[in-house]
Amino acid sequence: MKTNSVLKKLAWGLVIFIGLSNVVLAQKIQVSGKVMLAADSSALPGATVLIKNTNIGVATNSQGDYTIQANVGDTLRFSFIGLEILYIPVKEKTLNVYLNTDDETAMVSECIVTGYETIHHESAVLKLRSGMPVTLTSEQNTEEYNEFAANCFLLALDKPLSTFSIDVDNAAYSNVRRFINQGTLPPVDAIRTEEFLNYFAYDYPAPRGNDPVSITTEVSNAPWNTQHKLVHIGIKAKEIATENLPASNLVFLIDVSGSMDFSNKLPLLKSSLKLLVKQLRPQDRVAIVTYANQTKEVLTSTPGSDKAKILAAIDGLYASGGTAGGDGIQRAYRVAENNFIKGGNNRIILATDGDFNIGISSPKELEKMIETKRATGIYLTVLGFGMGNYKDNRMQVLAEKGNGNHAYIDNLTEAKKVLVNEFGGTLFTVAKDVKIQVEFNPAKVQAYRLIGYESRLLEAKDFNDDTKDAGEMGAGHSVTALYEIIPVGVKSNFAPNIDPLKYQKTGKDEKKALTDSPELLTVKLRYKQPNSHKSSKMEVAAIDKDTPIKKSSENFRFSAAVAGFGMLLQNSDYKNDFTFDNVIDLAKQATNYDPEGYRKEFIRLVESAALLK
Repeated sequence: MKTNSVLKKLAWGLVIFIGLSNVVLAQKIQVSGKVMLAADSSALPGATVLIKNTNIGVATNSQGDYTIQANVGDTLRFSFIGLEILYIPVKEKTLNVYLNTDDETAMVSECIVTGYETIHHESAVLKLRSGMPVTLTSEQNTEEYNEFAANCFLLALDKPLSTFSIDVDNAAYSNVRRFINQGTLPPVDAIRTEEFLNYFAYDYPAPRGNDPVSITTEVSNAPWNTQHKLVHIGIKAKEIATENLPASNLVFLIDVSGSMDFSNKLPLLKSSLKLLVKQLRPQDRVAIVTYANQTKEVLTSTPGSDKAKILAAIDGLYASGGTAGGDGIQRAYRVAENNFIKGGNNRIILATDGDFNIGISSPKELEKMIETKRATGIYLTVLGFGMGNYKDNRMQVLAEKGNGNHAYIDNLTEAKKVLVNEFGGTLFTVAKDVKIQVEFNPAKVQAYRLIGYESRLLEAKDFNDDTKDAGEMGAGHSVTALYEIIPVGVKSNFAPNIDPLKYQKTGKDEKKALTDSPELLTVKLRYKQPNSHKSSKMEVAAIDKDTPIKKSSENFRFSAAVAGFGMLLQNSDYKNDFTFDNVIDLAKQATNYDPEGYRKEFIRLVESAALLK
């Protein structure tokens, strides 16, 4: 009996002990501390502190300090862009954390700290960090790019008209920069030269009169083939002061699927959108829709004056699950329609790696859906993040068909460029359906080729067709296009070799009739006002004044250097003996107009690419 009594007492004691233990483990405490960089103990402002498997989290302040309510036994997830992710169980009220860069590996290991032990668990999916050298196997790298063939030379007598839609996107440049900075050359199809050109600011004259854009032309020698000419066409949209911009109805459509659980994806995305939130005015409004396995309206439309509420909603986002991108886009459009501002800027900002796998996911389905939605006056801006599974092809289609633009965010500096420095151009359209048509004078031009814009080519008849969709220009945007020209009388292996036409005059009589005009070509541009369905036309002629490239403008020299860089990366047949050193020399002659330092950064990037080549 004594034995039974003792056993009962022990059993009750064990039950009480377990109960007390559970109470202790469930005890909610306030955890405070500082998040620092392990290398030098410097504070990390904007680091994310999240209770694992929840959407409860905070960001560190400017001093790296944080405070969060958590239960004893919870695990806190500490992360910062470009650093390893650290998981630490909650045991005490004070917890200071040091995050490492861990240069020895290209994988981010999730670290679980238990006492004085550090146990590394390599994720089944590569945790790829921003800015680190990474080599992916074909199985690991599932990035997708649209294939295209570079434009070739066309005979001016046979095809005197060249027509294309403008393109203000610049995602290709920052994406290619990511490859080079990681120590590898990009795939050829990732190199869209027009987006290289349009990444940079040029010193073009502002529009005058009622037209929202201006046209500038310049002609000089092609630096990679001095017998050829290079025609520079610059389009500049009018600037609008931020206080004069129309009110915005924005919907942040954020991919929170499992594929975004990398430090250069969702954490960078959140930090990027916070920069945009700080630019909002009281009259602007923001709603947040997320998608993973399901879609969710995380934040109803909130005025820009309530920044704390918007930022808290962003801070609370975490990644898990599948990718119902198509469903997310449909819901975002519904939210935007419900909060539509007449005469305002109504826009969805999609932030994703483009990896859709649930619901409407094929490019054709998405394209068709967005084409029908753009008629409502709601535009779509696409911000791309990440690597390894980045779907550039889908991003490009979505932005093009949604009357918006596409940027690739590879670091917080790029986010600042897109969402702060170019705030008006990114979000506020001043001219839509902008098309360019160039007519060449066959008496002066033997053959020509448009450098880039392969995915934006139009038929000649599309130029005057107001139902044909084309590109949009935002406030302050600039667009640059280059044509390489083979003058009449120059022998070139690149000029198409075709038999003389039997039923058209191509002899001296016709040439004599044409030479009365000194014009090399005429640039025609069509645009619509944002709320109009009827286009207006502008027209400017270009004359070759035999200006040597050394006396050309900095705009001309720098754009030629950028185009040459694209040709070298593509290993173009037209590059001749042009080298990376030639690109660098040309670019160095054009750095006086460099308000943000992007031209100097370009030179450093070319130097890195030359080492890889």
